[in-house]
Amino acid sequence: MHLYGKPLLIGMYHEIVTLRCCFLTLKTKVDSSLATMDKTHLLSDQDGASGPGRSYGTCTDPNMEANDGATAPPADMMPVVPGYENLGPNVIPPSHFGSSQPQAPPRAPERRFDIPAISEELAQEAFTEYVSSKCCYSSKPVKEMVFTDLQSLNTYRYRLETFTESRTTEWDSEPYNGQVVDGFGVAPEPWSIPVPVPSLFKNCKKSVRVPHTSTVKGCHSCLNLGRSACRKCVNSGRTRCGHCCGTGWISSSERRRCGLCSGSGMVRCHSCGGVGSITCKTCKGHGKLLCFIKLIVTWKNNIHVSVIDKGSGFPLKLLNQITGEKLLTDMAPMVYPVVSFPDHSVNAASESAVREHQAQFCTTCRILQQRQTIELIPITQVYYAWKEKTHTFYVYGTEHKVYTKDYPATCCCCSIL
Repeated sequence: MHLYGKPLLIGMYHEIVTLRCCFLTLKTKVDSSLATMDKTHLLSDQDGASGPGRSYGTCTDPNMEANDGATAPPADMMPVVPGYENLGPNVIPPSHFGSSQPQAPPRAPERRFDIPAISEELAQEAFTEYVSSKCCYSSKPVKEMVFTDLQSLNTYRYRLETFTESRTTEWDSEPYNGQVVDGFGVAPEPWSIPVPVPSLFKNCKKSVRVPHTSTVKGCHSCLNLGRSACRKCVNSGRTRCGHCCGTGWISSSERRRCGLCSGSGMVRCHSCGGVGSITCKTCKGHGKLLCFIKLIVTWKNNIHVSVIDKGSGFPLKLLNQITGEKLLTDMAPMVYPVVSFPDHSVNAASESAVREHQAQFCTTCRILQQRQTIELIPITQVYYAWKEKTHTFYVYGTEHKVYTKDYPATCCCCSIL
């Protein structure tokens, strides 16, 4: 052979060897993916309907497991879209940090919000109803008690609600069957995409397709084939007969051949019809996916609650389901802390909550609306005498519920408990 042709042949030889190695590598990956799809299914699922007389097909079909539909290919397979370089669960800072700081409202004249203690008749009625609901409480203290004092304990509940909107982005996909591909033009920035706001102060989530980010990709789940290996028979098309447990015989003593599998011990896979593969759940058999960037908008009502208690000894957790009398309601895009409430503890709680929420959410979310309320929860501590001893109970809330720590006349079982 001519001398000049020798380097050319050597180069061609190296290219052929390289291509052959790539082919073998790809083939190994595909075979490994199919063969090790789920070895446990080959053993456990095919053996699931064991025992003579048990009907075939009663075991769980792995191909019927829940699937959420199309998923986007891995991120390293997707193009980089300007403005969407960092996709993922991290929230995207808003383009501007909300509205300007709120102005202090004009100082309102000071008012007193004291609620007098309930009457003895109302306390007697509430206590009687409470005791009658307890099977182990004697009614004697209620009938024989003598009121000695009723003290009103003003308890305030301050509540701040901050309704925010946050945005994240991620790749998503759907089976491609010829629909329009919106892949031309400049994709708008995440915070410039208009999304209608739902009802205020209610949690909600919505997904929106980002314009001009669509692209068609081959299905990564089935390697563009449109079909996936059957997990029931692991691509073989046949499964162990559940009628004879794969032995081929119904009764070993009588040596009666199984009529379902004709003695072979194997039957056609009912999940794939004997083909060995099923329609790909990701691309629905099309072999291609329409991929796009999905904008996820989350609206959340963030709540802060402070209960201003005067150390009465009343368990504050009982107030979670109790309504009070609303004394103040203030709603604005960004509220100003309460400054003129007669109880300075409420002012301090409002100042702390408003500053905390604005610092926490302004740089990561859009604060759409804030609402602050002050409730006065009526609590009356009632002192009464019975058998020359003083006892106490509380009547609280507008519902006039009763709480007592130690009732003086209970049965033995309640005392032990």
